Formats: sequence, C-alpha cells, structure tokens
Amino acid sequence: MTNPIKISVAQFEHKSLDKAYNLSIIKRMSQEAKKAGSDIVSFHECSISGYTIAQSLSREELLQLAEYVPDGESIQSLISIAKEHDITILAGLFEKDQQNKLYNTYVCVDKNGLVAKYRKLHPFISEHLSPGNEYITFTLNGWKCGILICYDNNIIENVRATNLLGADIIFMPHVTMCTPSTRPGAGFVDPALWDNRHHDPTSLRAEFDGLKGRQWLMKWLPARAYDNATYVVFSNPIGMDHNQLKNGCSMIIDPFGDVLAECRKLDNEFVTAVITPEKLKDAGGYRYKKARRPDLYRDIIGKEHTSKQNVAWLK
Repeated sequence: MTNPIKISVAQFEHKSLDKAYNLSIIKRMSQEAKKAGSDIVSFHECSISGYTIAQSLSREELLQLAEYVPDGESIQSLISIAKEHDITILAGLFEKDQQNKLYNTYVCVDKNGLVAKYRKLHPFISEHLSPGNEYITFTLNGWKCGILICYDNNIIENVRATNLLGADIIFMPHVTMCTPSTRPGAGFVDPALWDNRHHDPTSLRAEFDGLKGRQWLMKWLPARAYDNATYVVFSNPIGMDHNQLKNGCSMIIDPFGDVLAECRKLDNEFVTAVITPEKLKDAGGYRYKKARRPDLYRDIIGKEHTSKQNVAWLK
C-alpha cells in the first residue's frame, strides 16, 4: 500500500513580471514547508511570472516573459531550490516552445530535475496563448498525480479523465475568484480593502468569504474531490494580481470532500496535510466509479453541445 505523505499548499502575493522576487518567496516558503515536514509544496498558477498582467501584453512582450521548459532560467532556479531543500515543488509560468508558441504551463520539479509539465487546456487570459492538448499523470513518492490549471477544473470531464488515468492526487493551481461573472453575487473586491486589511480585516473577510469568493468556490470544488474519490490540492494567490485582488483560500481536500487544511491568513501562508491511502477506497466516489456503465454514455459524452453558448467573454 502507498505510504502517507505530507503536502503543503501555499498562497502569496506575487509581483507581476518580477520573477526574481516571486522565486525568492517560493524559495522561502519551500524551506519553511520542508521544516514543517512536507514532502511536496504547491504554488498557484503563474506564480513565477504573474497572471492577469498577460491581458495587457502583446505577443512580443509575452515572448519576452515566457521561458523554455526545462532549460529556462526560472525552471533551473526552481530545480536548485528543490535540490537545496530536498522538497518537490510545483509552480507556474508562461512557456514558449521552439516554434514560439506560447502556453500557460505548470511544472513539477524535484532535486533531480523536471518531473512533469502540464499546459493549460483553456488559456483564455490572452489570445496569444495556445491551449494544451493532453492530460498528464506522474508519480510522486509512490502516489499517482495529475495537474489541471484553473478553468480546466470547471469542465468536469477534465477532472474525471485525469482521475480515470490514475491520478489519486490532482494539483489544481488557480488565479480565481473576486471577478465579475453572470453568477449571482460575483464581482471585483475593492483593492482599498486590502490596503486597509490590518485596520479593518472584517470588511475584507466578508468580501473574501462571500459569493465573490469562498462561498462560490465551495459550491463546486469539494464535489470534484468527492465525485472522483481523489485528493485535491487547490492553490490560489492572495493580494493584488496586477489590477485585481485575489482572496487566497488555498486548501487541501480529501476524497470525502472534506477540507483537511486551508490558508486563512490575510497574508502569505502555507498549510500542510497528511495524505493517506485508505480514504481513496473508503470514499463514496470509489464505489460510484466502480458502478459506472460507460456503454450507456460513451458516445454521448463526446458529442458536441446541441446548442452553442456564446463564450465571447472568455477571450
């Protein structure tokens, strides 16, 4: 049987375009996570480069920001951090390939180098980004893992597919919440509340935890873990991401859909949880998967929608 492992999930306020600063925070928090006994630490989407800034960058500017994987300077720095502190690290950045195609990419590295690379399937933050075209699974400390970035997790087929490929832990790096949407209660959070957080944390927490933030997240995120009997490692920044305020809530959820650990500070923070194998088969989702009858819906799931919805807002 697979042995238990300790995983930390982090949140921090990154600086857009300042890779050196962001890597310094990743280094410090990785060191602290290792001291707390963690085998693995996970950071948010584009935690190395910044995310929302991509909306305002030209293709040429994005190419300047993006790096090759694994040969780029940032990935090599990440590997050095992992080697120095003997901890597996997951973090994100913009990637370019030899044909100058651009991707929103999330990597896993350890002391030996690159372990896994995943390209976001639904990269709508910039028209210059190309979508990834494959799911990935990889092994950490004997555990089969997968990655899905932010909006990829809102398409439930992506989570089920990654789980069916064997992933018992799915890392879900995000930059999400506190943005306008058609859903009731959604919207931006005033950055002035963040600036005033030490004097008036109550008003900021009410926004962060309400329908603009955590209350929306908890409508669906635990269901991804519960339905698939998988561990979910959800990471999200806190503070300003370019011109948008984000609310953190980085958390680890078990196969029962229960929150094992969650960042609650209005500041940089990481939390740690012990991941145990017994829950994978004890959880209801395990029984539900065994009861599946793919012959009933194999052809249906792959069909186009009968009515196309207007998704221009994604661009």
